[in-house]
Amino acid sequence: MSTLTDSEDEADHRPSFGRATAKQEQFNKKHSPKKFPFSKRPFAKVTADGDASKNFEMDDSQIPSKFVKKKETGQIEMSDAVRKMMAKMGHKEGEGLGKHGQGRTQIVEESKQRGRRGLGMVVPGLEPSDIEWDFSKEEIVIDEEVEWLPPYTGPMPDLEEFKTWITVGPKKREIDDETTFCSQKTLELVLNGKSVFDVLEPEEMRRARTRSNPYETIRGAFFLNRAAMKMANMDAILDFMFTNPKDASGEPLVSPNELLYFADVCAGPGGFSEYVLWRTKGESKGFGLTLRGSNDFKLEDFFAGPPEMFEPHYGVGGQEGDGDIFNPANQAEFAKFVLSSTDGKGVHFVMADGGFSVEGQENIQEILSKQLYLCQFLVAVMVLRPGGNFVCKLFDLFTPFSVGLVYLMNMIFEQVALIKPVTSRPANSERYIVCKNLKANKDAVQQYFHMINVDLCRYLSAVSNDDILHIVPLNTMINDDSFLNYIVNSNEKFAKIQAINLKKIEVFTKNSQLYEARQPEVRTKCLEKWKIPDQLRTPPGRPDPKATIRELLKGSDSIFENNTEILTHSKLSSITSLYNYSCLVRGEGASYYLLGCGRSNCYKWEGRGAMNWHRAERLELPSKTLLEVQSFTELKGEGKGQKKITTNHVLDAFFLCGADVREMSFEKRQEKLKKFIKGLMKPTRSDLQQLVTMTIFPLHKFEQIFERLSMKLVKGVSNPRLCYRTDSGSYFHPTGLDIIRTVKEPWTKCISKSTGNFYWFNTKTRQSVYECPAEARATASDCKKTLLHWRWEPGVKVHPDQDQENPELISKSHFIEHLNKLK
Repeated sequence: MSTLTDSEDEADHRPSFGRATAKQEQFNKKHSPKKFPFSKRPFAKVTADGDASKNFEMDDSQIPSKFVKKKETGQIEMSDAVRKMMAKMGHKEGEGLGKHGQGRTQIVEESKQRGRRGLGMVVPGLEPSDIEWDFSKEEIVIDEEVEWLPPYTGPMPDLEEFKTWITVGPKKREIDDETTFCSQKTLELVLNGKSVFDVLEPEEMRRARTRSNPYETIRGAFFLNRAAMKMANMDAILDFMFTNPKDASGEPLVSPNELLYFADVCAGPGGFSEYVLWRTKGESKGFGLTLRGSNDFKLEDFFAGPPEMFEPHYGVGGQEGDGDIFNPANQAEFAKFVLSSTDGKGVHFVMADGGFSVEGQENIQEILSKQLYLCQFLVAVMVLRPGGNFVCKLFDLFTPFSVGLVYLMNMIFEQVALIKPVTSRPANSERYIVCKNLKANKDAVQQYFHMINVDLCRYLSAVSNDDILHIVPLNTMINDDSFLNYIVNSNEKFAKIQAINLKKIEVFTKNSQLYEARQPEVRTKCLEKWKIPDQLRTPPGRPDPKATIRELLKGSDSIFENNTEILTHSKLSSITSLYNYSCLVRGEGASYYLLGCGRSNCYKWEGRGAMNWHRAERLELPSKTLLEVQSFTELKGEGKGQKKITTNHVLDAFFLCGADVREMSFEKRQEKLKKFIKGLMKPTRSDLQQLVTMTIFPLHKFEQIFERLSMKLVKGVSNPRLCYRTDSGSYFHPTGLDIIRTVKEPWTKCISKSTGNFYWFNTKTRQSVYECPAEARATASDCKKTLLHWRWEPGVKVHPDQDQENPELISKSHFIEHLNKLK
């Protein structure tokens, strides 16, 4: 039977979930009935009489026939030009061709042979004809609607009660008796609608489908594949609840200094993630779990979003794991990894797009996919934070097992909906479940899902004749009227849409001259609605650091000007306010500028002489990223077990993923930088050097700097050396303190003695304001021009255990004495 899934003609035709060909297919190959789709949008709400209605029971299996009409045909006429040409050749009207008029008198029709069949062979039921499609009867929808399932209001069972809900019975080998959640006629219409394509060559069916679908030319836009556009489509119609989640009052759930965390499950090659990374422009971090191999994430093909902010993990073994989502150990390892990478909170949302080839068994795709459904739901619940969101691809929803999963998800989420975005081809069985705002009381359902999966791993073996049929008592779902009505109405309504579009493909197969002329207009309107630029997908060119830096700077290179002044007694006296400055401790090592041109194409320049960029090894940075970095050696541990690690400390940021941050205040740049570096962290990539941010101290908290200093024995050196402790607990040898003026003259930052609040004072105009004015913010260039460096050279005493002190140099005592006067 011809497969009608969306991924059929894409590179991501993916068994991306786990063992699609192992224990599943051992019993799958024995069985072979039928298949089907769904969604919530008013796209072609058609009943038997052709009117829009909320009566979704299908009582007429001939509904698609109203779209079909026979083209009025008669004798084929020759054009006037042909008639004149024939007359010049001696032909007389009404006579046959040939010297004596003995030939045929009718025009020879063009060949209607299709595909690679033998000449004259005809496919029964799909004979070439002049049949027409009535386009006026179809409704093209741009403004899609979402209908939410009524919320669950009952009690939450505990695990012991859940265990009593399981029903085990003989394995299902057909689906045509599953009429609890749809009518018999609906099921028959869908299952029989595809049988006409069984004898078609796949390419013929694809061509007809491509010509008939109004939304076909949207494709993947400038993304990796069509999956990316499905996510863009769903994100938009759900008010961007994934890429810009908000609380009930409409306020953003993600703070400005926090990354948007997401997980992408069973979704190789990664179209979903590419869209999210593009939309969030380096403000998000993703974690991926998918099957290793040909269906893995293809990060090298993420042309739109920065793949550097995405980290695949494959369960047990991390980068060396197999990615099998059915394996409970893989689920646990992935969840552990995600939680450790998100400060124990979990991700803001999870996307799941698993599927595998069911060729020849399309009609029992739901049965074959039951464990895949379950495991995607389970992993999502394991890694989501409270209030998180979830979207997952499903196929049919006819069996009590699948519907039971929806019922359980409705228990633990505030809102649940079943949708079919217009980017999902209307003739297939694909639909998505959307779950919004995970509740705190998820544990019992999570444990129940885990228990079911462990049992399924046993039941789906080739030697077992039994299977789990129900996970929620059938009476419980049937007696919940609002839930039952929602599921039945969904199945009925979208079965009609599928039947109509299967009929449309059939008509377009018969008449190869038909074409859906509305495709260009539909594409334009949809992309505009979803806020997607109408651009072509183009691969990045060969990395060129000089061209990239010219594009970024546009002739302004003031950030490279080095006006650093050494802190002397007179310069120390020029510091008149503690609140105008921030500080960071420098270490031994070279400073340089680091330019990212995408993935491992990183280049550095020491900031001296001609701007010659050299390759930086073992680093990955998003394209159009420019940082100031210092590389030095950190020490971990003590004594013989002490280890030395070269670390790249980022001092400042100028461009992040193409975003110009030079004009931001120093504090804002550091906040952006800290979030950006956190998104780049990849603990599973031991082959990469990691970038870390420096600890920034406000000058009025200068005591904290000296609290981190100590004298330590260093491996290979006999005498203790001055060391500075980092936030991670490692040490390095400090060489001095950068004192950065973060308030631009003539403004100064002060603290009110009466209120204790900060205010900004203009020393020229005598103006005072409580909100920092734009002209008072020191840009990146301003900070470079006014930088003071306190050099901790021999004779400078900053720790009591140091012996030498030169009174002509500034030591800790001088520094603290002056700053204390400013308090």
